[in-house]
Amino acid sequence: MKNILTLSFIIALFSSCSGLVDGLNNNPNSPTSAPYHNILTGAEVANIVLYSGEFSRKTGIFSGQYTGLDRNHLGYWRYAVTTNSFNQEWNNVYADLLINARATEDAAVAEGIEGVTIGVCQTLQALALGAGTAVWGDIPFDEGGIPDIISPVFEGQIVVYEKLQALLDEAISNFASGTGRPFSNSEIFFDGEPGLWTKAAYTLKARYYMHTKEYNKAYEAAQSGISSKDGNLMGPHGTAVENSNLNYQFFAVAVRQSDLVTSDFMTSLVAPDIAINPDFSNYRGNVKTNETGRYNYLFHVTSFGTQPNTNDGFAAQNAPSPIVTYEENTLILAEAGIRSAGFDAGLNHLNEYRAFLQSGGYMTNATAQDLKYEAYESADFEKGGMENMDGLNASDALLREILEERYISLFGQLEVFNDVRRTEGESEVRVPIKPNEGNQLPQRFLYPSTEIERNVNTPNPVLGLFERTAVNAQ
Repeated sequence: MKNILTLSFIIALFSSCSGLVDGLNNNPNSPTSAPYHNILTGAEVANIVLYSGEFSRKTGIFSGQYTGLDRNHLGYWRYAVTTNSFNQEWNNVYADLLINARATEDAAVAEGIEGVTIGVCQTLQALALGAGTAVWGDIPFDEGGIPDIISPVFEGQIVVYEKLQALLDEAISNFASGTGRPFSNSEIFFDGEPGLWTKAAYTLKARYYMHTKEYNKAYEAAQSGISSKDGNLMGPHGTAVENSNLNYQFFAVAVRQSDLVTSDFMTSLVAPDIAINPDFSNYRGNVKTNETGRYNYLFHVTSFGTQPNTNDGFAAQNAPSPIVTYEENTLILAEAGIRSAGFDAGLNHLNEYRAFLQSGGYMTNATAQDLKYEAYESADFEKGGMENMDGLNASDALLREILEERYISLFGQLEVFNDVRRTEGESEVRVPIKPNEGNQLPQRFLYPSTEIERNVNTPNPVLGLFERTAVNAQ
């Protein structure tokens, strides 16, 4: 690594389907001997790949948001997967992101840099390991991402989540110091602004408390989380081929765009026109809600079917990719609020979010006439109300609305897969995802063959696709 690894430089070298940062450490110029700010940029690019590349598309298939039409993606849709199916995702977590985040921290410490830079590295590590434990369960934590350890020890998922919370607490403490900001422009998300990183870390804490169903702790953490869309942790993209949004690369450029479309179920929730809605009975619109703007932002119809909008919306060439956002934080407040603080708390936060959508929210191409998200009243969730025609108790009706809102607002993100599994046992309120085949929903990624073959500590026998992880077995 002789030069600073800029976003465009790394993306120019690799396509989104083959892994932007594959082999970043497999060269004579070890990142541990490079200046910390060079390695930091590479780690952050790896974070973008992890949260907006193939990892999120596979979880989207398992969550009922995408339908595979051909080749590998048809296999994922049919749940016809093997341990080879997840080699790249394991590599994204460990070889691309975690190794580089830890190498950045080591290099910074060696250069006498502390405070904010260390906090950024710790938050990046939490993003890597949080994604890993969410989909695999037990994973290497303390010994993961250390190149000299060939067979790292796996730690239990519950323990991993506890360690993630402690790691984020350390990061927040480092941000509070205000010292040791990263080298200018080497940190591509917030340019080392500690206040923004602090809020993102609190939202990440809230996210992981949601995973473990500690809703009171999630609610508390989210109150210190991202408080406006200006604080969103987003992957930056541009209008050149080499730095385009990864969904744009897949759905507008790659030959594999014909492999995947938006599912009929996902489309039916927001398509406002009966002529294009596969099941109009699912449409969320009502006298207080018009989903036209959101549909036009998320999707467009191509020769293959309904796909993410690559023109001027969600998957546009220069559209930033969501990693940790105000949208997620506010909806954590809504869901964790109703679960831990009661109906009024949940309704108030949901209406806060609806006001955000009414103003355009994240829908960059929406026009005012296509937006309608008026505040809900408690009567709307009483039996017979517009959001409770099937006679649930009011709290369950509101919770159902919040979970459905999360499913749509977090489209194409890993958190949807986490929500689907977390709430699967709550039959009256969960988003009614049906298995693509058979009668079971996927519960995890398989441990990859690359790890099974070289790490004697990999759990044996290998757990199957439909076996729950510890947090979802409770």
